[in-house]
Amino acid sequence: MSNTSVMARPAAGAMSPAVTAALLAAGIAAAALAGAWYMQLVWGLQPCELCLKQRWAYYAIVPLGLVLALAARGGAPRALVLAGLGLVALAALGNAGLGVYHSGVEWGFWPGPTECTGPIGNLGSAGNLLERLDSVHVVRCDEVQFRFLGLSLAGYSVLISLLIAAIAAWGVTRKTRAA
Repeated sequence: MSNTSVMARPAAGAMSPAVTAALLAAGIAAAALAGAWYMQLVWGLQPCELCLKQRWAYYAIVPLGLVLALAARGGAPRALVLAGLGLVALAALGNAGLGVYHSGVEWGFWPGPTECTGPIGNLGSAGNLLERLDSVHVVRCDEVQFRFLGLSLAGYSVLISLLIAAIAAWGVTRKTRAA
């Protein structure tokens, strides 16, 4: 078998590290999204602008991880699968950076985006002020809605994203052992 294949026919039931890493990354990202949606729909925690942006990486990692696992299992070129895992790691690291930024906004270390931390802008004329106030609902990025063990959900997103990045890096650095 050529060196460009992801798998060198592992023992029956064994998976290549690339397949394992891709499936773990997709599964963890899916669990993070499921948790976020559960907290939003069942607990009533409304996400702020930064919370919603932190979901983007998870939305990308789930299908990418599944496609990578199928490609690796199907014998796709190793370089292609490793590039895909590298993309998963970069998305997760970028998300971790966004989570650190969001956590810093929550702790007051630096200002956040004006969409969710600044003053409410022009509300129109005095005649329709009450109507406008009823229709404007800004979820603030600098106010924590939920903490567990001292960490906000943005902090947990950092940890989850770093875990996904580490798993993807593990999948890149490990090679399949021949049977």
